[in-house]
Amino acid sequence: MKIVLTDAQTVVDNLVNADPLRELGEVQEFGLLAYDDIAERIADADVVVVNKTLLDSHTLRLAKNLKYIGLFATGYNNIDIAYCREHGIAVCNAGSYSTNAVAQHTFALILEAYNKTAKYNQFVQDGLWKRSATFSPFVYPLNELAGKTIGIVGLGAIGTAVAKIALAFEMNVIAYTRTPKEMEGVENVGFKELLERSDIVTVHCPLNADSKEMFDRNAFAKMKPDALFVNTARGGVVSERDLYFALQNDLIGGAALDTLCVEPMEEDSILTNAKNCIITPHIAWAPVETRRRLMGIVVNNIKNYFNGTPTNLVV
Repeated sequence: MKIVLTDAQTVVDNLVNADPLRELGEVQEFGLLAYDDIAERIADADVVVVNKTLLDSHTLRLAKNLKYIGLFATGYNNIDIAYCREHGIAVCNAGSYSTNAVAQHTFALILEAYNKTAKYNQFVQDGLWKRSATFSPFVYPLNELAGKTIGIVGLGAIGTAVAKIALAFEMNVIAYTRTPKEMEGVENVGFKELLERSDIVTVHCPLNADSKEMFDRNAFAKMKPDALFVNTARGGVVSERDLYFALQNDLIGGAALDTLCVEPMEEDSILTNAKNCIITPHIAWAPVETRRRLMGIVVNNIKNYFNGTPTNLVV
């Protein structure tokens, strides 16, 4: 069995390797194939494993032996599902591998906004503490999480994990989700109410027709002027131009983002110099343990499919 990885560098590095896949067959790794090179490189593959590589009718057209596509991801919008169904190509994704990692990163962003650890570290590294008149210089204001209201948009696995952490911080937790979910300590509310009541709004819903740019100028205008907006879901749930407007005009207090509409970040991204905006480069899902878990899920999916007991089957 020939297995081709089309964008290995999005998962594999010197700490997480593809050796478990090599137990299943011959593995050919490509760091990050350009779109025009994909078709030729996977032409003789039995299995293709991808993260964000676009597999459509053009890139799949030469892959006559292809039986299976495995995803290093939960989402599969980069795969032409109709083409795969028509040509008998199975597609399996990897669900729930990053729940704890993304919840952890969500609070890393929140805590940075509330505790300013990076700013205070820079204050010390710049030698300014040495010249401080007091032992505890109040350079940047800090805030407690206890007693604050966090509004969670999307109460799936990640949203639920975020709620549990918030409850441990003694926060008030409210949630807006497509299918209301009963969870102790969490109040289900409408979207408008969530925006109006929350000190922190954090997004954990999938990107689809309903959620696309749901956070626009109207949404930000309903939020508290000191509220923090956090997005570790998908960049497309936000209108970046409207978020920039909200930040620059003090409609909200700040934003903390791990995803943007275009990734890697564009040179002329409107959010590059936005006020009170923390941005990390889509790494919430990527701790070493998480990527090793992901590799294990992908390998097991392949084994199970060829053993006749498919798991995480999309089509």
